Order: sequence, then structure tokens, then C-alpha cells
Amino acid sequence: MIISMKLHSSREQIDAVRNTVEHFGYKVHSIEGEERVVIGVVGVGDVTACMESVEAMPQVEKVVRISAPYKFVSREFRTAKTRIRVNGPEKGGTEIGGDQFVVMAGPCSVESEQQILAAAEGVAQAGAQLLRGGAFKPRTSPYDFQGMEEAGLKLLQKAKKITGLAIITEVMSDRDVPLIADYADVLQVGARNMQNFMLLKALGKCGRPVLLKRGLSSTVKELLMSAEYIVAHGNPDVILCERGIRTFETVTRNTCDIAAIPALNELTHLPVILDPSHATGKRSLVPALSRAGVAIGADGLIVEVHPQPERAISDGAQSLDVPQFAAMMRDLQPYIALWQQSRKVEVAAAAG
Repeated sequence: MIISMKLHSSREQIDAVRNTVEHFGYKVHSIEGEERVVIGVVGVGDVTACMESVEAMPQVEKVVRISAPYKFVSREFRTAKTRIRVNGPEKGGTEIGGDQFVVMAGPCSVESEQQILAAAEGVAQAGAQLLRGGAFKPRTSPYDFQGMEEAGLKLLQKAKKITGLAIITEVMSDRDVPLIADYADVLQVGARNMQNFMLLKALGKCGRPVLLKRGLSSTVKELLMSAEYIVAHGNPDVILCERGIRTFETVTRNTCDIAAIPALNELTHLPVILDPSHATGKRSLVPALSRAGVAIGADGLIVEVHPQPERAISDGAQSLDVPQFAAMMRDLQPYIALWQQSRKVEVAAAAG
């Protein structure tokens, strides 16, 4: 359920409500604005008795049940879009979920210093805000390249120092979370790990934003339940990613569920981005799907870009080269301008 406090409630009044809720055995998660505090309550069992007790408290404005099984990430809990600051406000940073369309770009995996620096410089010049690159790689075959691990993280960090781009890289195990959090600005959960619940719990305590990709055969509800794991364990900064799902279709690597983006925007306050590279598996289709992502309301893109895709160790067929990425970014500008106008209207409407 959601408890809305009256305007300018005191700390003592807020704590009294929290203590009442905890007395009934429920967990509390609060959003504290400058004027009003909203308290989210989750737990198992009938909340009727708790609701009646809280509703009787004079400092409480209203109490509403949350019908969705995912409580903290639902639009019922928070109507305004969550804005996630990446790279720290002291550096200007990038805000995902606000009025800036954010593009993350780079190679599937970090292969060498020359390769990652060339990619970083290329995507930075083209207008990307984050550099993607895998230091730890989940591969279907145990004989495929598994990544450079910490050496790859150090190369990503070097690329960040040179270009100023924030870093997003994949984490595969809860054991690796502290190590990767020392290097990366955003930790990515790949499709194969969307329901790795030990990893999701660890990411709840990592102190970094998390990009959560939809599983290969997962529903939208299952994606939101996985996001709920991260938020419920202490980390509200979760970015959702539609990257295509497995269907009977074989003309593309996966089937992009483009309708999932506006559906998620209705169901959750978390930012939603699109991965057109994995969704298609073909570099020729990436620009068109990227345009669709902007038009349909995604908050950003994550795109695979390699200086020499024909020599890429992994995912070369779906990677753009740097000139192709720069051309795509130029072509996206009119769409992004319209997106920004639409986002301003949405923000104004939400503000009343």
C-alpha cells in the first residue's frame, strides 16, 4: 500500500507512521520530497488492519492499496518518472529518465587497448553519453571468448579518463559486484541473468545504477519483478532494457517487442531503453529500429559499435562501425528533437 503524508509533516509524525507499519511486520520504503512524503509498504498477508490503523493517524492524508505484485517499481507507488544521475552531479553527469535522450554505445567486448580507445573516441565524437563494453562476457559456448575481466575494466577506466564518457559494463556474478562497482558507473545485467536472484539482491546494495535487460523468454511482468528485487534490496536506480525476445521468427536474431516500451512506461516509473543491436542481430536494421525506439518513447538506446566489426571477437554482424554510428546519430536528431518536445509536455502534465 501507499501512504501519503499531509503537507509539511514533521519528522516525528513520519517516524510515528513508519513505526506503526513496522509493528504490523511490514517493510517501509519512503520517497521524501521538499513538501510531501510518500511511504510505500510491502509484505505478506492482509494489510487491512494496518491500513485502518494508519488511516486513523491525523498526519496521514490517504492510504491506497497497490494492486501490482511489483510494489516499488509500479506507477501506483510513484507517478513521476524516476530520473537516474550517472557519472555524478559534480561532473555534470548524464540523467536518464529526464529530458535528455541518452545513447550508450561501444563494442560487445573489450578486446584490446587500441580497440576500446578507438571505439570510445568515435562514439564520444558522435554524441554518445556512455561507453559500453564487456569485460566479463556470458557466452553460449564455453569455448568462446569470455572477456578480459579486470584487465578489461582497467581499459574501460582509461577510456573514460580520455573521453569523459561514463562506463556501463556487464556483471555476471554476485561475487563480482564489488569489483565492477569500483570501475563502472552503471552495472548491466544481461538477458541470461535477469532472474539470477542472488545477483539482483547484491545489486540492491552496490551503490550504482543498474541496467536490467529483459530475459530471452521473459514476460514484461517477470522483468518488473526482477527490477523489484533490486529496488526492494535498497537500490532505486534501475533502468529497464528491451532487447528482443525469443520467438519462432528466424529472420532476425531476436524479435523486438517494441510495444513493450510504451507498456512499461504505463506500468512503471523506471526509465526504459532499447537495445536495437541484440533485438535484430543485423547492423543494417539497427538505424531503423533506433528511430522506432525514439518515436515510441524509449528514454535511450544501447548500441553496439566496433572500430572494425569484421574483426570483432563477438557480435560483429550486429555492430555498427564508427562512421555508420555517426551517421545514425545525425539522422536521429530530428526524432530526438520531437521526443524532447513530447517529454516536456509529459512533465508539465504530470506537474498539473
